[in-house]
Amino acid sequence: MTPRAADRARYDRATAHLDAPLALVDLEAFDANADDLVRRAQGKPIRVASKSVRCRALLERVLARDGFAGIMSFTLAESIWLARAGFEDVLLAYPSADRDRFAELAADPKLAAAVTVMVDDPAQLDLIDRARDRDDLPVRICLELDTSLQLLGGRVRIGARRSPLREPAQLAELARTVARRPGFRLVGLMAYEGHVAGVGDDIAGRPVRSRAIRLMQAAARKELAARRAEVVRAVRAVAPDLEFVNGGGTGSVQHTAAEDAVTEIAAGSGLYVPRLFDNYTSFTGRPAALFALPVVRRPGVGVVTVLGGGYPASGAAGVDRLPVPYLPEGLRYDPQEGAGEVQTPLLGTAADDLLIGDKVWFRHAKAGELCERFDELQLVEGDRVTATVPTYRGEGRTFL
Repeated sequence: MTPRAADRARYDRATAHLDAPLALVDLEAFDANADDLVRRAQGKPIRVASKSVRCRALLERVLARDGFAGIMSFTLAESIWLARAGFEDVLLAYPSADRDRFAELAADPKLAAAVTVMVDDPAQLDLIDRARDRDDLPVRICLELDTSLQLLGGRVRIGARRSPLREPAQLAELARTVARRPGFRLVGLMAYEGHVAGVGDDIAGRPVRSRAIRLMQAAARKELAARRAEVVRAVRAVAPDLEFVNGGGTGSVQHTAAEDAVTEIAAGSGLYVPRLFDNYTSFTGRPAALFALPVVRRPGVGVVTVLGGGYPASGAAGVDRLPVPYLPEGLRYDPQEGAGEVQTPLLGTAADDLLIGDKVWFRHAKAGELCERFDELQLVEGDRVTATVPTYRGEGRTFL
């Protein structure tokens, strides 16, 4: 029996009393992935990206482990909800225009102390000022650095279009703007190198492309390390008591941790290890989050149909954004239908061994987005479900 076949047998035994569709997290794999992230972080704390987890119970579990500290959230409403639930260090990784929540944040000492918000434009400070009635509780501010690699005088750009702040002088100027304005306190700096942390460099069957990605990423890491160090020096000259400099992501943990200027690492997807994280030379994780769909039809030889399955991930549309049939091994989509809204045909010789009601296990393309499809996660240890915990959706929280 292959390791994957053994996992399938465990998951089937653990959930034999449950009807699919369902989602599970293998806690042994989850914890092993957490240990690997800590090892690669080389002693620097890891701030957990909540968008990649979207389950309070699992956020609590990982933050109870040595090497993890703080949450990186994705909306202001989520940040406030987490802070009210007892999480004491929440960094909002994206600017917000939620005036009602800014008013709530600025009026509550507990929230103002726990939540840090992202800014890359003075207009965002203006919006906060217009939203609140008082400025005696300073809003904690983090600035974001654009990490993209720009070549040929900026005519070629590699990386996400995030912050407009790129050069040390630009960030120092915004730092001075924050320092001059009452009701704000600059506490952090963030730089997420998605073109390094979120792009696999070992694509199966694509050796030339993989080599090109590795060359790009090596150049990007070198350029960013030098520029990030200059930016941190410039910002610290304005705000010498800066509390943190955040960088990295699951795919670049050890590289970012090696930079002296960085004080903490962001990571989250590496806990679940979805399919987009299979193509890396820098680490190998264990798939920890899966979902099962039931076989509901057997249309013919070499084909079964499962219920549901059309769960694409965000990003540029492509087959790499689809979940992948994982267990049993040897199943694939019908290219004429793909993953369907209500039903999904699957092809392959493994289909002939499946009966009506059997489970087919899938891996989602990205991490936390799986939780937007399910109210609960079954937590599996060995071949038993030891707990059932709600996702954000299961707690009635769909922030985006």
